[in-house]
Amino acid sequence: MKLPDIYLVEDDRVLGTTIKKYLERKLNLNVHFFLTPTECLLELDKKIKAETVVNQKPFCLITDISFEAGGSDGLLLIDLLKERGHHFVSIVMTGFASIETAINATKKGVFHYLTKPFELDVLTDLVTKAFTKKLNVPASAFAAAETMAQKSVVSQSTQAPHLFQSKFKIEAPGPDDIFCGMVGRSKQMKQVFERIKKVAASDSTVFISGPSGTGKELVANALHNLSPRKAHNMVSVNCGAIPSELLESELFGHEKGAFTGAISSRKGRFEMAHRGTIFLDEIGDMPLLLQVKLLRVLQNRVIERVGSTETTEIDVRIITATHRNLEDSVSEGNFREDLYYRLNVIPIKIPALCERREDIPLMISYFLSKFVSADGRNNIEFDDETLELLIGYDWPGNVRELENLIERLVILKGGNQIKVSDLPAKFLKTSPQNVEAYKNIISLPDEGVDLKQLLSDIEDSLINQALEVTGGNKNQASKLLSMNRTTLIEKMKKKGFLQLN
Repeated sequence: MKLPDIYLVEDDRVLGTTIKKYLERKLNLNVHFFLTPTECLLELDKKIKAETVVNQKPFCLITDISFEAGGSDGLLLIDLLKERGHHFVSIVMTGFASIETAINATKKGVFHYLTKPFELDVLTDLVTKAFTKKLNVPASAFAAAETMAQKSVVSQSTQAPHLFQSKFKIEAPGPDDIFCGMVGRSKQMKQVFERIKKVAASDSTVFISGPSGTGKELVANALHNLSPRKAHNMVSVNCGAIPSELLESELFGHEKGAFTGAISSRKGRFEMAHRGTIFLDEIGDMPLLLQVKLLRVLQNRVIERVGSTETTEIDVRIITATHRNLEDSVSEGNFREDLYYRLNVIPIKIPALCERREDIPLMISYFLSKFVSADGRNNIEFDDETLELLIGYDWPGNVRELENLIERLVILKGGNQIKVSDLPAKFLKTSPQNVEAYKNIISLPDEGVDLKQLLSDIEDSLINQALEVTGGNKNQASKLLSMNRTTLIEKMKKKGFLQLN
């Protein structure tokens, strides 16, 4: 018996792709994946036109409730499908659980209500129950489907041990994926690009926030280069890199004799940026005393050089950025509240790289084109397991960390295929499982265990795995196991497998 299809609606491309692949491989089902309810509705409307209502095949709908696209709603999709005569069972997902949404879902006859994050096995069980209880699919059909899925995985594993790259592969970014030196196809980055386009032409103050290494200066450059001020200077100042006692002089300039060493008058950065743009990076590190003077500049558009009583009018657009949470800094008394609201006129938040993993393959390709020589002799490729690891890594250093890694690999491993063992040890610590995977891996039998022998066996296994993953490199293996290299060698001697080098 052929099982009904699944229609999956989820605006997180990575999560949706993961669910689709898992259900297809686990239950041998056809899963149709859509990013918006509108796309799903259009597809199902075509389906119902091609079939009579009597002959229409039932299906299972798995949908998120909330979507960032304006007006989209998973519960509304359920209502529309019912109005049009579709025969289906529904499972809804949400990352913002509340009693109200749970009640609304129940009223609409939803089979189950899932709160994110959830285990994929839980979703698989729900799909099985929904089919058997609501669509009258016999349990035997699922048993046969699971057997076929297992056979399919076995046959595929001989040809492609890692199926991850079938959906996520390194590809060159297209023209629509590159914007003013920034690379992104994800929904989050497209929203950033659109906001930049909207506000670039204005003179409003822009506040850019986001973790270090996400490209805040690129956003500032884009705002300047797309503005009417692009013919004039854009001046950048890192407020965290200049000593506090010198920052005032750097920003506003000084007169001759204003302080020891001031042998001549000097323009400040604000004057240099006249009729252009000034970018104040790491504004959260600015001293409180200087924050008062910056507030005056924002209010009156005049500056006063150090050692002078005369004011100078300036015409400058101000863009600021920080990796800090300024609202927390305000509550802690480290940043002026009135200045924060003056700066936060138009906010632009840059997402961390781990929040837009689908962009990682594009960015790898982009950085390869930057560092690989014209003749391609130092080009590198990634095996499937390594690419999976890179996409799953949290990237605390964000885009800057990814760029540095690609440059390092091209220099050190150019002309080769990159394997997991070629990555720095910090990447290996994220693979293959996290700590939670070990909590319930062993159940205590009724007769008990020889704990000392069991722990020794586990230690043997993990040492062997570390050596295998690192290609026998004891230095990398010791880092992977978080132990000293000499300790690892001593353990290998005692266990009699030092020959693995």
